[in-house]
Amino acid sequence: MSIAPQYINKQKIRRAFDRAAESYDDAAVLQKEVCRRLLEKLDYINLSPQLILDAGVGTGEAIAPLMKRYKKSRVIALDLSERMLAKALRHGGLLRKPELVCADVEQLPFRESSFELIFSSLTLQWCNDLPATMQGLLRVLKPGGLLVFTSFGPDTLRELRSCWNQIDDAVHVNQFTDMHDVGDGLLQAGFADPVMEAETITVNYESVDRLMADLRAIGANATAEGGRTGLTAPSVLSKLRQAYEVYRLENRLPASYEVVYGHAWKPAASQPQKHELRVNITDL
Repeated sequence: MSIAPQYINKQKIRRAFDRAAESYDDAAVLQKEVCRRLLEKLDYINLSPQLILDAGVGTGEAIAPLMKRYKKSRVIALDLSERMLAKALRHGGLLRKPELVCADVEQLPFRESSFELIFSSLTLQWCNDLPATMQGLLRVLKPGGLLVFTSFGPDTLRELRSCWNQIDDAVHVNQFTDMHDVGDGLLQAGFADPVMEAETITVNYESVDRLMADLRAIGANATAEGGRTGLTAPSVLSKLRQAYEVYRLENRLPASYEVVYGHAWKPAASQPQKHELRVNITDL
């Protein structure tokens, strides 16, 4: 496995998502669609969890569907951003609300073997130490419990990254971990039967400015250490707009997202770990 560490300032991430809490739901079209597709994958899995962790809950898109699917379960909603959690509290019924925990998914504040299901959509890409995060997720799962998640792969925002590379050497788009390395990491952490899938989803924009505005609106403009901070000069934005025009098709500018889906089990006490990884790749 080759998962290179990255160094994202978590306070910077927290501030970015706190600022984005009010605008997130209006701009997070892709994030909502990916969450919906991940929820659909639970249709094929026979599971009756009593305690569910939504790790990186954001504004709570998955809470109501999880509660509807698993009517007797408790849902713990974890996020690094207090303002995101405040939005997530709106989900659920009058008598059944998620239980909120403000914490980092890399430092889970739960006892060993707590959850039968961990659901995590588009959160793991914000982890500095992904192998250690996987070990932490395994620790808090009960034997026989399931982890289902999505993340971004290395082709995410490839057009934007290519354009920035023509302008300067700063980090403007984070590097994301390859699907095969994520799957290998699950096996090395001790998970069993990992299944990995990837698809490319393209979101079209009228302009680069609209793309950049959406990234800010969902808090996804925070980059790893070494990235540019502060406002971008008008002359630099002009160069970015010009560089991105090479991708224009039918008066639209594409932004590609490589979405990685995965699920894996914590072996039961009597279950030997299987060292086999299944993968599937599609393009949309």
